[in-house]
Amino acid sequence: MALDRKQLKLYLVTDSTGKSDEEFLKALEEAIEGGVTFVQIREKNKTTAEYINLVSKALEVTRKHGVPLIVDDRVDVVLATGADGVHVGREDMPVETARKILGKEKIVGATTKTVEQALAAYKAGADYLGVGAIYPTTTKVKTVLTSTDTLNDICNAVPIPANAIGGLNKDNLGVLKGIPIAGICVVSAIMKSESPKEAAQGLIKAIDEL
Repeated sequence: MALDRKQLKLYLVTDSTGKSDEEFLKALEEAIEGGVTFVQIREKNKTTAEYINLVSKALEVTRKHGVPLIVDDRVDVVLATGADGVHVGREDMPVETARKILGKEKIVGATTKTVEQALAAYKAGADYLGVGAIYPTTTKVKTVLTSTDTLNDICNAVPIPANAIGGLNKDNLGVLKGIPIAGICVVSAIMKSESPKEAAQGLIKAIDEL
């Protein structure tokens, strides 16, 4: 699946904590209806069977709306479900290994925090980069902040699209002004919202104003 830069505009990283599968899928669909253009399922506490089941159900939602869905870290879950690709972090499977297993048709994304890491990920076959954290985030215990200067340098150093990630919401995107990102990645700004649709709409408006 070829990745179009525009598809990265509003990138949702999911968190199903405290939600049943039905509630999670409803929130996912509402978020897409509100403007989410790309979905990464990230589940740290599910068994492999539960993960495969949830991704399979989520794919029905994303395919209906023509939105790519990739899986955080788990290449085996991608293969088992036919998801559109994988996103690997610094401590996950190397980009080149994920690419070798999944082939050219799947999307492979990578987390990077420096220009050096970004260039290495690009050369290893990554389709896009997630760069951050721009702000402290509640979703991960270990947060290493990335300056907006570094984000700008990464965007200008590699030919593949890069997204900003980490503690972003509709009210704090101003720091990204003038940086040639493809889009932003959010978790809490949508997943913890009372209305995922309205939250996504607000984020799209804020991105457009950038």
